[in-house]
Amino acid sequence: MNYLRQFCIILSVSFLGELLHILIPLPIPASVYGLVLMLAALCTGVLKLAQVREAADFLIEIMPVMFIPAAVGLLESWSALQAVWFPVAVITVLTTIIVMAATGRITQYLIRRDHRKKQTKGADKN
Repeated sequence: MNYLRQFCIILSVSFLGELLHILIPLPIPASVYGLVLMLAALCTGVLKLAQVREAADFLIEIMPVMFIPAAVGLLESWSALQAVWFPVAVITVLTTIIVMAATGRITQYLIRRDHRKKQTKGADKN
């Protein structure tokens, strides 16, 4: 029953994202609205992490299964993609590398900043 309640909370936030997508005429996907709403709810304490953790973990675990329909769709439209597969593959590889590098750099920066804060707090106590 706990999973069902948590899943309903996640679905409700996703639904609110869909409503925002309809109401706000910006080219932003509804899922992004939902993610921003979920982040805001978690950061403000309106929603506690424990209220959605198990269902979210489950959804993350089965995420690879969700890509199967998209892959089948690509296979179905291979005739249209055949002419542009090389540029698409190059763009995909390059953007993946850029995103990985940027994510790594930002993560390193945040870890170092957190480490410096802890060292400063430790020095202040002495």
